[in-house]
Amino acid sequence: MKKLYKNIRIATVLLSSLPFAACEGFLDLSPADSIPSAVAITNKETANAAIIGAYNSVQDYYSGYYITLGTITADNVSYNGTLSEYLQLDQNSVSPDNRGAVYVYQTVYAGINSANAIIATVGEVNDPLFSEAEKNRILGEAYFIRALGYFDLARGWGGVQLQLNPTTGLGILSGIKRSTLDQTYDQVLADLTKAEELLPDDDATTRNRAQKNAARALKARLYLYREQWPEAEAYASLVINSAKYTPVKPFRTFFTPPFLSAESVFELTFTSNDKNSYWNLWYPSAAGGQYTLKPSDALVAKLNDPGAGGTRHEIIEGSGSSVYGVLYNTVSTSTDPVYVIRIAELYLIRAEARIKKTTPDLSGALSDLNKIRDRAEVPRFDSADRDAIIQAIEDENSIEFAFEPHRWFDLNRTKRTGAVLGLTRTDYWLFPLPASDILSDPDVEQNPGY
Repeated sequence: MKKLYKNIRIATVLLSSLPFAACEGFLDLSPADSIPSAVAITNKETANAAIIGAYNSVQDYYSGYYITLGTITADNVSYNGTLSEYLQLDQNSVSPDNRGAVYVYQTVYAGINSANAIIATVGEVNDPLFSEAEKNRILGEAYFIRALGYFDLARGWGGVQLQLNPTTGLGILSGIKRSTLDQTYDQVLADLTKAEELLPDDDATTRNRAQKNAARALKARLYLYREQWPEAEAYASLVINSAKYTPVKPFRTFFTPPFLSAESVFELTFTSNDKNSYWNLWYPSAAGGQYTLKPSDALVAKLNDPGAGGTRHEIIEGSGSSVYGVLYNTVSTSTDPVYVIRIAELYLIRAEARIKKTTPDLSGALSDLNKIRDRAEVPRFDSADRDAIIQAIEDENSIEFAFEPHRWFDLNRTKRTGAVLGLTRTDYWLFPLPASDILSDPDVEQNPGY
């Protein structure tokens, strides 16, 4: 049986400098419970610095811990070591003070607060050099960042405390009761609707800052999680129909420098002066890594099967018991991006929405599924059995996003965690809220089972 949460103690390795370093210094998000005042946003320059600070906080939690939360907890990635924190998680005895989960939870709120500061103040900035179009772009990005933050909290922790005003510390959450999951997703939808309205249309090259199709893509994902199949299909189609995005071939192209390929709808960029060291957890010691995270034997077998993995075997190297992942591979420079939304996901979202809607569209679902299989040079899938197509889409998602934070959350949203991982106690499908939050605020209820 695959055990729950197999830890995430990656912080010490991964908390190296974050992207957009040239503008860093405006909203210093360390420590995570001390957040600068919105008063600092006074003109165009400081507003631009503020939105960079908000992106930095997203990079903080995505450049290690959040990816691990979404992968090692499922069946594609295994822990390769003996540290007690990993073993605790591997044995389903998750502590509310687990440093990985706590770090993500607090850092997401730091990013949300940065977005709150921008939303509250940018519209009122009086600077003749700061046009309405520029204000709208920054506001749209802030709404997108807040939406992404609350979405990531909701799918990991359930309904959470909704704080929509800027603060100077995370302690201000005290006294705010947790919202339901539906209420939290309602807020995500409201923010994405506002972001879609304010963000500029996509240009030909930008992929590391939110534009209109990034908001639409996250909306499609949100509708998928809420099982609103027609809406998920419609928003996925809006992004797919853009000429800017296409699954790239060969498969390895999108994770080979230079990045920002046509595959990416939204990714987070790093530089040699602003590093993402996540590769270190995957590579063996002979290549300078720690080999903390390892592809599971079952995944390796699938990736090496021409009928399942196809060219996706390129995300692993090595042999025997020494196979390792190379999706994050810039060993010498540590410049791997974080892939938040790829166009492949939109095809699989639309495939799932088409097959699950009230009147299933089998041919449409198969067309989208086979778009991704064709790219991986895997034989096309054909069936007239709705359940078989649903299973094929699940399997495709698992392989396509093997080292990205999808599998754990996909199994939970489809209620397949028990059947696939043997984890039948549904309490453990959510992470525990930090112990410090529970102790400091009697109004906050811990997730059941912790």
